[in-house]
Amino acid sequence: MMLSRQKPATAPSVQTQSKEKAKKKLIPKLEDFLSARDYTGAITLLEFTRSSGKSSEETDLWIAYCAFHLGDYKRAMDEYERMTKKDACHPDVWCNVACCYFFLGMYPEADAATQKGPKSGLQNRLLFHVSQKFNDEKRLMSHHQSLQDVIEDQLSLASIHYLRSHYQEAIDIYKRILLDNRDYLALNVYVALCYYKLDYYDVSQEVLAVYLQNYPDSAIAINLKACNHFRLYNGKAAEAELKSLQEIASPSFDFANDLIKHNLVVFRGGEGALQVLPPLIDVIPEARLNLVIYYLKQDDVQEAYSLIKDLEPTTPQEYILKGVVNASLGQEQGSFLQQSYFYNDDSFNFNYAQAKASVGNYKEAEEIFLLIQNEKFKNDYTYLSWLARCYIMNRKARLAWELYLKMETSGESFSLLQLIANDCYKMGQFYYAAKAFDVLERLDPNPEYWEGKRGACVGIFQQIIAGHEPRETLRDVLQILRNTSNPQVEYIMRTMKKWAKDNRVPIQ
Repeated sequence: MMLSRQKPATAPSVQTQSKEKAKKKLIPKLEDFLSARDYTGAITLLEFTRSSGKSSEETDLWIAYCAFHLGDYKRAMDEYERMTKKDACHPDVWCNVACCYFFLGMYPEADAATQKGPKSGLQNRLLFHVSQKFNDEKRLMSHHQSLQDVIEDQLSLASIHYLRSHYQEAIDIYKRILLDNRDYLALNVYVALCYYKLDYYDVSQEVLAVYLQNYPDSAIAINLKACNHFRLYNGKAAEAELKSLQEIASPSFDFANDLIKHNLVVFRGGEGALQVLPPLIDVIPEARLNLVIYYLKQDDVQEAYSLIKDLEPTTPQEYILKGVVNASLGQEQGSFLQQSYFYNDDSFNFNYAQAKASVGNYKEAEEIFLLIQNEKFKNDYTYLSWLARCYIMNRKARLAWELYLKMETSGESFSLLQLIANDCYKMGQFYYAAKAFDVLERLDPNPEYWEGKRGACVGIFQQIIAGHEPRETLRDVLQILRNTSNPQVEYIMRTMKKWAKDNRVPIQ
């Protein structure tokens, strides 16, 4: 009689255990969704947990957190408000719901909810931003003074600088944080956005590439890249970038969907404006402005006026657009006062010149700026920076440099140096770009300034070889290059000296 070949009764249970282990591995964890920034997936998992009766306060908090990061501030607000009605509500929830109110534009409610939260860095930051929205300068400065030298507070300060169009100040803060925190890659997007606002679209692209190498599916970063392409090339190039985002089907796409729809209208020269822009007026600030521009292009001045009449301008673009609309309406009604009427009015000329420069009419802008006699205006940084830009765009970089030389050393003179360096470089006026980058590098040994100086010096050298710059300029270039400790300088100087010797150019 042969022994049975049947397996022992315990064997199947071992197999079952291995299957269960494999099954558990297949079930995604909350941490997996969060690390992938898949907040939609995370909410789905959390709602399943809630519906299965295993919900807890932690589950509710995570659902609100994910909704907030998806941009669904209404959903997050509802979750947090439900928690505030519980007897054992954690006091931190008040600041969380205040964040939702803030992003929904409910500033008085955000202010009131924040006051109910505990004193903390978050509370101070919230009140700092609410004060900005209320245009309460005294209150803003009070909370500004309470900011600490910690990353969260410094980021908050940078954002206020950005909102006030102080883009260079924001860049300085972001770069300082990045020096010690290279893994804070998202800050590259913020820096790139500031450069975009400063019209340095190529620089913005370079900085943005650092982030996109690591997160190629980021809707915000791809959208900014598309905007840079729009400014550097054309609408078709920009639209192609957004199409690549739609093909990725990134989890972050829904978050930026409204922004993308808005920008597609701009890239297509206003196509679909009446269908897309009106619902976005209270969602995206630029939607109102672009709809006004659309109406102006359609010669529908009355509609443009009705959209902008109650807008209180805070940026140069808003002031310019409101001025254009009012002027157009005045002309249409025959009540517009011609510019010649205000020929000797410094206040009018100050604003009028900025408007001209903002739309690229630098020749006219320069002439109008030079009409201004008021010393208060002429010493104002806004006047100096705009006039310097006009000089550079009109190929008079020497005059822009002389404006800098007349200034006392200060944060404003440093900002003007940066403007001169970058604008001169962009316009191929490399001699003064090199001089500006040289001073910047000596004031702040930032690798970016050396790279700018190196490029400008090589640019002048090429212009000298081509006969577009006097040969004697090479002496100054070599002197500028000596003011650095970067090892690359030896090879560059050796090449220039060899050319000078071969072409009998005196450099001593």
